[in-house]
Amino acid sequence: MAIRVLEIIFFFYFASHIPITLFIDLQALLPQHVYPQPVSVSTRRGWKQRYNTTSYKGPITCFVAVIDLNFPQMRDFVKWYAEEFKDPLMMDPPDWFRSFIFCEALFQLPFFPVAAYAFLKGGCKWIRTPAIVYSAHVATTLVPILSRILFYQFPMEPHPGPQTPQERWLLVSIYVPYLLVPLLLLFTMLLSPTYNSTSNTSAKAKKKKN
Repeated sequence: MAIRVLEIIFFFYFASHIPITLFIDLQALLPQHVYPQPVSVSTRRGWKQRYNTTSYKGPITCFVAVIDLNFPQMRDFVKWYAEEFKDPLMMDPPDWFRSFIFCEALFQLPFFPVAAYAFLKGGCKWIRTPAIVYSAHVATTLVPILSRILFYQFPMEPHPGPQTPQERWLLVSIYVPYLLVPLLLLFTMLLSPTYNSTSNTSAKAKKKKN
């Protein structure tokens, strides 16, 4: 039962990652003309009022906003997100951050629907090795990103970054699920008898001895 719950979590993680990569993350890599023109500033103010971001800011607020938006507003949404959560990495990404997005587009994006299918079906042992490679890679890329957020002295212009500990931890809360879920996936693939062929072989050998 526990492994099935984990598989459902992994399914939603990979399925939700497809539109996030296509419509949000790739904006840091692709030219602006690939995405539609932004809507007016008054619309962004309307988002602040609608999602009450003055009283609460967090991953749930950001997630609900993404679900509610039409895709033609994606570029404007990224600007709103960068201003509201003080994330300059999306507006003015350094080269090392672009390299992570490039890997996400080239290697991870084709893997997302495959992994979503495997975990929705459940018990697909063939996903073990690709999942280990994916989870180890993503968890590694999150280390410099989180370190940058926590310790780098961001300038106020042209795109302000987090300055106070509260702002830094708020931005960390946006990124940290992409560290925790891959780590959970890694340990599941390594330790779960459902996916660990070594554990299954040992269990069969003990039964034969008995």
